[in-house]
Amino acid sequence: MDLTYLTADYAGIGGQLKAAPEDFFVEEIPLYTPSGQGQHIYVKIEKIGLSTPAVARKIAQALGISPRSIGYAGLKDAQAVTRQTFSIDNVSIEAVQALNIPNVTVLEVQRHRNKLKTGHLAGNRFELRVTNVDETAIPQAKAIVDILAQKGVPNFFDSQRFGNRGNTGRLGQLIMQNNVPEFVAEFLGRPQTHESVPIQAARQQVDEENWTDALAIWPSKFSDERHVLEAIYKANGDVSVALQALNKKTKTFFISAFQAHLFNRMLAERVERIDQLEDGDIAYIHQKGAAFVVESAAIEQPRADSFEISPAGPIFGTKTLQAQGRPGQREEALLEEYHLLPEDFKIPGLKISGARRPYRFPVKNPKIGWNNGLMIAFELPSGSYATRVLAEVMKPD
Repeated sequence: MDLTYLTADYAGIGGQLKAAPEDFFVEEIPLYTPSGQGQHIYVKIEKIGLSTPAVARKIAQALGISPRSIGYAGLKDAQAVTRQTFSIDNVSIEAVQALNIPNVTVLEVQRHRNKLKTGHLAGNRFELRVTNVDETAIPQAKAIVDILAQKGVPNFFDSQRFGNRGNTGRLGQLIMQNNVPEFVAEFLGRPQTHESVPIQAARQQVDEENWTDALAIWPSKFSDERHVLEAIYKANGDVSVALQALNKKTKTFFISAFQAHLFNRMLAERVERIDQLEDGDIAYIHQKGAAFVVESAAIEQPRADSFEISPAGPIFGTKTLQAQGRPGQREEALLEEYHLLPEDFKIPGLKISGARRPYRFPVKNPKIGWNNGLMIAFELPSGSYATRVLAEVMKPD
């Protein structure tokens, strides 16, 4: 789905974000500082070309401990220079200081009482280089970033949320609508040109309902698909068994992608007003992660102006706080477009609770400069994506 830009009045600068580590720097902003006491060792490292789990495994191997003894607050890109902190249980400071791992540099070592867990993070600081642009792009980029700093960044789910084939949201929709034949065609058939030759061939056999031939050549790494295909084969081509054969985790994943698609639809309609409340809106309290119904937009708007709260869109589910007034009517109309009601998210065997997600997130301390390319630096809260900032600035196709 094409995403509307908040800064659509400004042309994007274009350019290219290279994958070279020297063009991409990320540093964690910790939620708290180590106390200096406790059985856990907090080690801040700089890594290049390695994923977070890979570094954790290498640390465990070097220290002769279980990887389960190591914690971290979030995942960091492997194709970047990144700084982040790991916690290591029940080892000596000296052993951690002596770590010698290729492409990993130990920066700081301190003690603390608890293990680092996912979410123990205030945010991240990014510094990115955009190439294939002229230095004359600086004023345009600065104007865009200034608007984002004032109004916030549209909190769209990015394309990776919808899978390599771009259809996970569609699959979730078909599960919700119990459209099994179309689900099978979308899940197992319809080869796409970017896919490998073996999987294209197997999908073509599904399109022709040659279940035996499809199963014979289906690549083993596509295990979820193969399991469903086996069930259809054993049922002599009866596709009605497909959803029963699909495991709960994958069903939930597809439905969550459909929820993300619906959220993006609502945000696309609201993108030019993501900093403005309406009567009946659901407001998200950034500091607390809580939400409430806005009875008077005029009274609550100053809190939105200070970024204490933001209008929030629906992640539809059984426990989603319902908007009122015109915002609520728009959400109901969207579900009606898909022939769904809120109660349809109550699916036996699955937990589709739903939530509220803010339509925007803040970007802090933005800086624009030039160093062999356009340099963009900014800070984002935990869980926010730098790609959304870059989408506004670059406006790629």
